[in-house]
Amino acid sequence: MRLARDEARAEARPGARNEARPEARPWTDPAAYYAGLAAATAELDPPYGVISLPALTHNAFDLLDRAAGKPIRVASKSVRVRGVIDAVLALPGYAGVLAYTLPEANWLATPSEHGEAIDDVVVAYPTADRAALRQLGTTPHLAARVTIMVDSVAHLDFVDSVTSPARREPIRVCIELDASWQSRVFGHIGARRSPLHSAADARAFAETVVSRPGFTLVGMMGYEAQIAGLVNNPAGNPARGKAVRWVQVRSVAELAERRGAAVASVRQIADLEFVNGGGTGSIESTVAEDAVTEVAAGSGLFGPHLFDNYTHFHPAPAAAFALSVVRKPRPELAVLLGGGWIASGPTGDDRTPKLAWPHGLSFLTREMAGEVQSPVRGAAARSLAVGDRVWLRHTKAGELGEHLDEFAIVDGDAIVETVPTYRGQGKAFL
Repeated sequence: MRLARDEARAEARPGARNEARPEARPWTDPAAYYAGLAAATAELDPPYGVISLPALTHNAFDLLDRAAGKPIRVASKSVRVRGVIDAVLALPGYAGVLAYTLPEANWLATPSEHGEAIDDVVVAYPTADRAALRQLGTTPHLAARVTIMVDSVAHLDFVDSVTSPARREPIRVCIELDASWQSRVFGHIGARRSPLHSAADARAFAETVVSRPGFTLVGMMGYEAQIAGLVNNPAGNPARGKAVRWVQVRSVAELAERRGAAVASVRQIADLEFVNGGGTGSIESTVAEDAVTEVAAGSGLFGPHLFDNYTHFHPAPAAAFALSVVRKPRPELAVLLGGGWIASGPTGDDRTPKLAWPHGLSFLTREMAGEVQSPVRGAAARSLAVGDRVWLRHTKAGELGEHLDEFAIVDGDAIVETVPTYRGQGKAFL
């Protein structure tokens, strides 16, 4: 698939307006938008997933605008569709992949019938996969293209226990800096990731890495989950939104100073190729840091409903899925087949799929979205009949692909392509 014609790609820069960048925004009229998706996919049987090509293209360009000229590394866990990853990487401004497992990274970096090899893949999380490490260490083209994440001597020791330095290719490594914030009011704010918090921590570990045979230190990373992944304008809860924004402003300032010092210190030890940071929700603040050379983003391409309530950006709902009405136990109720595609993270209503269309539907409190059936109510439920479709959006972008073998790519009133998910290509990495 393509997001831009070849002749238009040269203009795919922040703020660019060209034939590859759609001006129309049909998703602002949900009735027409979902009616169009339904008409284009009328011959498909639910459950199935749809990606609106204009909406995906809009989101891809919007991310470039927000990155303000710094490269965007595609976070593959938030996509999990090889065809979409390849199409986005074809746009100037996108460079490399941030993978979530080493087996996935090795697969992406190997040419196959599924696609050309991606020559720059960083694994965002440490690995303990022995088979994948052996493959990486004994395959020159993988060792040249794939970078693994480390944050402790234990990680280096584990790699050496699998393949000794004398018998493998040098392993490219990236140090992860803890990007969480230690608040005097709230305590630890952010994800529990790396133990390397200070500039001194990072430098000491960098010295260890460069002293170890068989490793090459090429990058640093820090993911500010409390900024990138924390909704700062939650619907119906202005007090929480105000508190979150207070946290984010202070965390941004603290992290910029600390990350800058850590990167400067590590650069005295190693010639870093990249410093990666952020995510879809923090692009503006992340790229503002001089120490950061690239930003990661993936969820913003699909626009899942987790990102409906941010103050500073509003992605189009590019990905959605359809379910069938299979029962009418009462006139005011309609029962959908399936629907319990619950997102990871803290349990709550915000992890449940969002009923996108028809407007005004809601799940039953005592049943919610179920494994095999999901009753819904609301004024629109009365007009739904067996065989009708209801459109939903997942909380998280990439996790939708774990339930589907493929996506129908819709442009206008037609399916222009069908692309397999990782699952549809026989891959279940995590």
